[in-house]
Amino acid sequence: MAAALQPLTSLAVGSGGIVAQINLPPTDKPRLMEMGLLVGTPVELVRFAPLGDPVEIKIRGYHLTLRKHEAEQILVQRK
Repeated sequence: MAAALQPLTSLAVGSGGIVAQINLPPTDKPRLMEMGLLVGTPVELVRFAPLGDPVEIKIRGYHLTLRKHEAEQILVQRK
């Protein structure tokens, strides 16, 4: 049985997963796809800003910062 999908923001700091779904509006998806955030890509949650927004992730060897509301729409499967 496949593991349940969960929002990227629910991962513990330092843990990772595989991007399974990106539930953002069509206007926002291309920007993230150009930065390498694609379904099937490994991602690691690096840290939250002091007030919880934005969220820093590591993807394809570099660090990317997303707004919390965007990160909540990216569903991952834990590694």
